[in-house]
Amino acid sequence: MAKRDYYEVLGVQKNASKEEIKKVYRKLALQYHPDQNPGDKQAEEKFKEAAEAFSVLSDDQKRAAYDQFGFSGVEGMGGAGGAQDWSEMFGEGGLGSIFESLFGGGGGFRRSSGSGNVRQGANLRYDIEIPFKDAVFGTKVEIQFSHSESCTTCKGAGTTDGSGKKTCPLCRGSGQVRHSQGFFSVATTCHQCHGDGYVIDKPCNDCGGSGTQKKRQKIMVTIPAGVENGKRVVIPKQGDAGPNGGPAGDLYVFIRVKQHEFFERQSHDLYCAVPISISQAALGADIQVTTLDNKKIKVKVPAGIQSGKLLRIRDEGVPSGSQRGSMYIKLIVKIPEKLSKRGKEILEELSKTEGQEDNPKPIPLSQLSDI
Repeated sequence: MAKRDYYEVLGVQKNASKEEIKKVYRKLALQYHPDQNPGDKQAEEKFKEAAEAFSVLSDDQKRAAYDQFGFSGVEGMGGAGGAQDWSEMFGEGGLGSIFESLFGGGGGFRRSSGSGNVRQGANLRYDIEIPFKDAVFGTKVEIQFSHSESCTTCKGAGTTDGSGKKTCPLCRGSGQVRHSQGFFSVATTCHQCHGDGYVIDKPCNDCGGSGTQKKRQKIMVTIPAGVENGKRVVIPKQGDAGPNGGPAGDLYVFIRVKQHEFFERQSHDLYCAVPISISQAALGADIQVTTLDNKKIKVKVPAGIQSGKLLRIRDEGVPSGSQRGSMYIKLIVKIPEKLSKRGKEILEELSKTEGQEDNPKPIPLSQLSDI
């Protein structure tokens, strides 16, 4: 692909001043820098193109040769540029200083004051399993876990006498070291201070300079009524302590609910299955069922009810605020596996009296939900 005119690349007139050229290049470098466009080959080519144009037009000798002879005039003069001196372009902090001026130190280029970066500690996760009934009605569970707390000896300072921290001489407090690779300026975490921006002359003997210590902790966790499987309870400030006296993270308690032997849950409703006899289904009956919280409730079974039908008991489901869902009883008509002689006679007589269908027709699908 043919090269574009350097003035066209930067979008400036041929009589543009060096200050104007530098200003425009700053903008293009920020826009197309590979750090801001990871994996974008088009942005990478535009960044290289702008860097090459600037390396020529910002140099009086190269610019004069280019103006008179074009691209051939700067061959052998470093016209293809390589990376421009970043300290000249962006100051001592390289491209990061531009991000700091524009975004107040953001953009992923960390800076430090030398006294250490105050950051929130890590959040922690704890998994518990609770009985089905406890999930429905709520409970309290004591848990024991390990987390880091601020060192009691140095009070989180990390030093023996509370002083002695100094700016890292390698990264000058930025926490990052920059390396030039061709057109690119690559930032890596400083290996001397591990990104903290400071080093400690006399680290605390108890915490080794980290400012934190691992400790075992016991707390009571309140499980709210109606909690669902997979939900979590957040305990503020019970995570790891932050470095350099930073705030502690949070503890996330994830809840697994054991399966119940008889009940299952759908939203705020409870479901169970209860067997009844053929005579109870045909004639109707009053039966007694036990709720999840062990109450005995009398339920009327209508005469002629079919197996699989649901009976609803209001306000015996899962609590939700000041209300509760319903409890549904699925009636299963139990067919005797063995009949006595008298029982057989009764059923045969019933069959003759009521009749039976020897060639039954299929049931419409629309009625199956009622069975």
